[in-house]
Amino acid sequence: MTSKEIVRRTVKFKFPERPARSLPPEYGSDFAGIGMDPSVDQRPSGKKGRETDEWGAVWENIGVCRLGEVKDYPLKSWEDWDKLQIPDVNDPRRWKTAESQARNQAEPDKFVLAGGISLYERIHFIRGLENTWTDIYLEPDNLNRLIGCLTEMNLKAIEHYRQLGVDGYMFCDDWGLQDKLMIDPEKWREFWQPAYRKVYRAAHDAGMLTFLHSCGYIVEILDGLIDAGLDVIQMDQQQNMGLDLLSERFRGRITFWCPVDIQNIMCTGSPDEIRAYVREMFRKLSTPAGGFIAGYYTDPAGAGHSPTAIQAMCSEFSTLTYPDCA
Repeated sequence: MTSKEIVRRTVKFKFPERPARSLPPEYGSDFAGIGMDPSVDQRPSGKKGRETDEWGAVWENIGVCRLGEVKDYPLKSWEDWDKLQIPDVNDPRRWKTAESQARNQAEPDKFVLAGGISLYERIHFIRGLENTWTDIYLEPDNLNRLIGCLTEMNLKAIEHYRQLGVDGYMFCDDWGLQDKLMIDPEKWREFWQPAYRKVYRAAHDAGMLTFLHSCGYIVEILDGLIDAGLDVIQMDQQQNMGLDLLSERFRGRITFWCPVDIQNIMCTGSPDEIRAYVREMFRKLSTPAGGFIAGYYTDPAGAGHSPTAIQAMCSEFSTLTYPDCA
């Protein structure tokens, strides 16, 4: 099977010959990336100091992690909506790199995964977290206007990617704190679930599988994401929710794309403990028909992951076969 077929069969629970993987080059990956350049959802990274993105959000990076955080947001008052710098997702210059990547794909058998626009994180980059949370109750119409703007951007991006023959569509929305969702789950279902459903329906109609990165405790919305059409949840944390809970409620219903828990055992576990966790996670989250993608955290220095821990995780992932999860 090609990498593309392995990923598709993994996500569709159609018995791939081996587990799909997205690991460092020395261990192999079934994925190739493609995206806008610059992305309308680009987050300045890697450079110490302050940078301003296309929307006018001011980011600060202390120089340890790849990603910084927003220190000043552009839409402090809804009265300034008309002054907001809304990037043009259809700008032809934004798509030249993606078009070149599609034409000159070095590894055409890989599963091509495209980058989209976040539906929650970008909102609080624009409004600030506290304002976003109060907008749910005090400014619902304006909040829906911004969610709608981002939704339409995704639909336009999906059309561009459809023309380029992309296989999957992904963006990032960290919804969880360590032990609960950031907002009332009912409000998530009221405001955000319809937007996810619209985006995922468009992606499916364009022949793409749907992927979402979301960390924290997100159990309360996983059912809603599945119902909206999410195929793959890229989850860097599992221990705060528990492998048993995730297995009992969601195994076989959605594909998990995971490294070893990046905040706990990947930082504190011995190589033997990390290898044992790899096997436990695969056994509990995968099925004999598929449903698990082995991953790694792409900013190991920022997360405090040692080369020894990374080697233990990736080498163990590389030995897995489907009888291991039976």
